[in-house]
Amino acid sequence: MLDELKAKNVALIKEASISPAPGLTVITGETGSGKTAFLSALKLLVGERAGADMVREGQDELLVEARLFSGEKQEEHILKRSVSKDGRSRVTIDGDIEPVKALAETAGVSIDLCGQHEHQKLLDVASHVALLDAWAKDMVAKPLAAYQEALQKKKEAAAALAEMKEASRAGSEKLAQATYEVERIEEARPSQEELDELEKTLPKAEHAGKLVEFSSEAHAALSDEAGAIDSLQIALSALKEAAALDPDLEGKKDQLEAATREIEDVAATLRDYAANIDIDAARLSQMQDRQATLQALMRTFGPTMQDVLERLAAAKVIVSAVNNSEEAVAAAEQALAKARENLQAKAEKLNEARKEVAPRFVQAVTNEMAKLEMGTASLEMQFTPLDKENWTETGPSRIEFMYRPAENLSSKPFKKVASGGEVSRVMLAIKAVAGAADEVETLVFDEVDAGVGGHVALALAQVLKELSKTHQILCVTHLPQVASVADKHYIVEKTESATINSSAASIPETTLTEVEGEARAKEIARMLSGEVTEISLSHAKTLLSS
Repeated sequence: MLDELKAKNVALIKEASISPAPGLTVITGETGSGKTAFLSALKLLVGERAGADMVREGQDELLVEARLFSGEKQEEHILKRSVSKDGRSRVTIDGDIEPVKALAETAGVSIDLCGQHEHQKLLDVASHVALLDAWAKDMVAKPLAAYQEALQKKKEAAAALAEMKEASRAGSEKLAQATYEVERIEEARPSQEELDELEKTLPKAEHAGKLVEFSSEAHAALSDEAGAIDSLQIALSALKEAAALDPDLEGKKDQLEAATREIEDVAATLRDYAANIDIDAARLSQMQDRQATLQALMRTFGPTMQDVLERLAAAKVIVSAVNNSEEAVAAAEQALAKARENLQAKAEKLNEARKEVAPRFVQAVTNEMAKLEMGTASLEMQFTPLDKENWTETGPSRIEFMYRPAENLSSKPFKKVASGGEVSRVMLAIKAVAGAADEVETLVFDEVDAGVGGHVALALAQVLKELSKTHQILCVTHLPQVASVADKHYIVEKTESATINSSAASIPETTLTEVEGEARAKEIARMLSGEVTEISLSHAKTLLSS
């Protein structure tokens, strides 16, 4: 959701900002006031191309800044994009410098510009199937998941067959090498567990003599006559006598008593440790030889033991494939045939599920289109089967919206609809039906009211208001009916600015102002009759109150 947008030196905008409502926000203004400059700022925000002509005359660069919240957790993002007068862009997202395309991956996925031939996701055929699936929910989700799983298994089976065929074609030199590797590695019977155990125990075995010497020496220093323990006992006896005379020393006596017990335990442990060390020269030599064998394998086939074991497995595949090539290839071919058969069945079920829900979806959209005074125009959905080798994660068919301008005309691809008003109203109808299933959070409508008036305008306002319950809506409109139901209302106005560089000429400046109360009523009155009169103002207030 777009929380705030600031634009500076964008076309006619010198400096302006907007904080849209979570629901419906409208932008109104007289023709030529500069509403397109505001839309230009939004285009820059979602990552569209920028030209030097977008920079306000007399300025070095433009700047667009925005704060938006996106995703299930509504994470905050701060986006900035500047464009210099030589056309170079600079983008930062959350303070980090990013490429322009990163805007499409942040703002672009949550903001949809729904004007004629604009940044419309619905003009991308790839988005049509996703929109249908989102609307259909579990009716398509389960067969789609089953199809995708079957597609993955088919890919794995095909890869396994290719690998088996490649292995079966191994030449005599490759087979000889693989055979050598199997014999050499299996002869040593290596394992990761044995290597880990040797690395842990061998250092102790190699230094057994020194360990006995040092531990015995330490035990003697503690336990021999006049050793540390004897000295501690003398000190403890004296401290007990002192504590009997001064209770303040009782704590120190207890501490020394505990320390003496700990040191006695250490002495006993050292005695047992020295006694239990086994100095076995033959065993030591055997362990050293075994470690040397494993290390030699790792130098040859490693560098790690895991690499050695993987090398063994790969060599076994080659040997087995050559020795049993016909059987192995036949088994792999059978597995692939079974995977293809399973995929075909899952693909048919997925197509069936989509074809079952598609008519309901397009009929619901067509009903919304009728509300928007689109006559007998309708939406259809075309399924075009793909070659099996071209099946994708989305399915085995190309699914595309088709638009029929009237019942006696043929349908054509939605993206080829020429009228900006038609494009926007069909878009609005689809969005209204999609509702919360549409992942896009913010919809920006331009020209959605082109050629609309009378009772159709009221219907359009009602559709937009209903859609604003599931989406944030920004709408550039000429309709007072739409403006009157908005949660926020901004006016775009064009004025003459100060002169530039002492030139006698001045350039226009577009301002963006939020209006409420009487000011809003006056703007709606202007939209109703072209001027603010007592009658139009009364009508405007009636619209607002209703």
